[in-house]
Parts: sequence; C-alpha cells; structure tokens
Amino acid sequence: MAERDLAEHRPVPSLDRRRFLIGGLLAAGAATAYARKPSQAINYLGDRKLEDLVPKKIGSWEYLTSSGLVVPTEDALSAALYSQLVTRVYTNGTDAPMMLLVAQGGGQSGVLQIHRPEFCYPAGGFELSAIVPVPLPVAGSAIDVNRLTATLPGRAEQIVYWTRVGNHMPVTWAEQRMAVAMDNLKGLIPDAVLTRISTIDTDGDAAFARLADFAEQLLVRMGEARKILIA
Repeated sequence: MAERDLAEHRPVPSLDRRRFLIGGLLAAGAATAYARKPSQAINYLGDRKLEDLVPKKIGSWEYLTSSGLVVPTEDALSAALYSQLVTRVYTNGTDAPMMLLVAQGGGQSGVLQIHRPEFCYPAGGFELSAIVPVPLPVAGSAIDVNRLTATLPGRAEQIVYWTRVGNHMPVTWAEQRMAVAMDNLKGLIPDAVLTRISTIDTDGDAAFARLADFAEQLLVRMGEARKILIA
C-alpha cells in the first residue's frame, strides 16, 4: 500500500518535459529581449543648443520675446520630457505675431513622450477643433503636419505642429509610439523633437498660409541644422 501511494506521487515525466520546454522558451525570450535592448542613440542635436540654432530673424520676422506662449505646466512630468525647450514670439510689424515652440527630448530611456497641443492647450482652458493632418509645403517638398484651432473667449489661435522621432515623421500619437518601438527593435534609441507654430487669427486659411511661409523660412534659415526638426 505504501509503495502504491509513493508511485502515485512520483512526478509524471511528460509534465517534467513540458516544464523544461516552457522554461527554455522563457529563457530564450529573455535572451532575445536583452539582445535587442536599445543601445545606439539617434540624437541630431548632439551637444548643440536649440537656443543657438533657432534663428532670431526668420525672413521678415524678428524675435520679440520668449513669453506669452501656451506651454506645458512646470511639473515633474514636463521636466522629464524635455532635454531642451525654446519658446519664441516673432513680429514683422504688420501681421499678428508668430509663436514658435521647439521641444527636444533625448529619449535616453527609449520611451519618448511629447506634450502635444491636444494635451497642453486644454489644460490651459482652451477648446480645440478637430485635428486635421495636412501637407505643409517647405523647401520644394512637403511635410505632414497637424492643423487645429484652439479657442478661448475672444481668442482664436491657429496652430500647426509636427514631430520628428529619429528618422520618422509620425503624425498621430499612435504613429509616434510605433516609431519609437520600431527603432527600439533595431537597437536604436531615437531622440524626438516637437515643433509648434501658431498665430492668433479668426481666419484659419489666411493664418495657415502665413504659418506655412514662416515654417519654410525657418527651415531655410536653419540650413543643415533643419535636420533637427525634420527627417
């Protein structure tokens, strides 16, 4: 009787083999994940400063001030997101001022987050229109940007913005995360840059024409350094 009880409690060989196979698969998965751990950084800014690279004169527009823009709140999250942040207001003496924000994140963890306007403007009490992806003609070509309007009582701010993540130009938040994941699988840690240009005007189409012209002048004026802003 005792021998029968002992036999019934002995491990079943098939179960042992199954555990061994599962353990091997887990170990292989862990090894693969480690081998694919991002290690090579993509950082087009390098040791340079955005403050020095973003020109203070852009076509007929000249630097006026660095205040007055809608920016992320000064909390621990926004402090962690940006390696560098430049805010500028430009004037040409005739039209409504142009507001420029450029934010760069080094992406040292490989997980990049950028405060897009659809997050920081509502935090300031603005209501947003639908966000429409549109081509923005620049330097004889075009880049895909997002266009929207942010409103407060008595204020309509027309906005265009785009992001560069490594060598990608994602338009949506989902595309942005996918771009990071794709680079991570290649062992790359991409940096990310958000460029936002806005102006106050109730006429969205007229404002967009000026925003497009300002963006093109900005990229032309930056020369080779424009690779920091566009892929």
